[in-house]
Amino acid sequence: MGAPLDSREAQAEEVVDRLREAYPDATISLRYSNRLELLIAVILSAQCTDERVNEVTRDLFETYRTPEEYAEAPREELAAAIDSITYYNNKAGYIRDACRKIAEEHGGDVPDTMDELTDLPGVGRKTANVVLQHGHDVVEGIVVDTHVQRLSRRLGLTDEERPERIEEDLVEVVPEEDWQRLTHLLIAHGRATCTARNPDCGDCMLEDVCPSSRLDSELDLAGGEPWE
Repeated sequence: MGAPLDSREAQAEEVVDRLREAYPDATISLRYSNRLELLIAVILSAQCTDERVNEVTRDLFETYRTPEEYAEAPREELAAAIDSITYYNNKAGYIRDACRKIAEEHGGDVPDTMDELTDLPGVGRKTANVVLQHGHDVVEGIVVDTHVQRLSRRLGLTDEERPERIEEDLVEVVPEEDWQRLTHLLIAHGRATCTARNPDCGDCMLEDVCPSSRLDSELDLAGGEPWE
């Protein structure tokens, strides 16, 4: 089992430095060409892979191009267009309602503040952070998705479980200039090495500073079940 550094600030700095070297090109993997497409893609991505979202939005973004078109589309029609996405019925409703509000209250423009974004149906702080960072070049916090949630706990950067509380801990120990980068680095590492069920601790560049490393653990020696 690795040993974390003396403080969470030092731990966070070491994690960012090593992951930056390992994943220099880590960035958002959703495909979009404007702020509306970004917003819709992020809504669709909840509990769904970015790869699947990109497959669905390839045709979706050709069919619907404005907030008004989404808002006026029959819910059944929109749901059918995204029916390979998890919770597609709910997400179709969120998209229609959010786009209606954008058309009626924001002149058809995706809002550029946290409060206005989180006031849209189906938009929580995670989605709003992504839209602000990649649509408006505004960084107000750290995007906490399932990878960030898992890795930040495993690496000893937080003991919290709820995304909002995890974000609060992370912004305290990670410099603001690394807030956006941290998300992409943890996502890249979570996909490549620190997976949910079978983390590859043996090939992890963070193993020596990771308090959750399974190397030489009693569970490994006994041939135990996967970590989670």
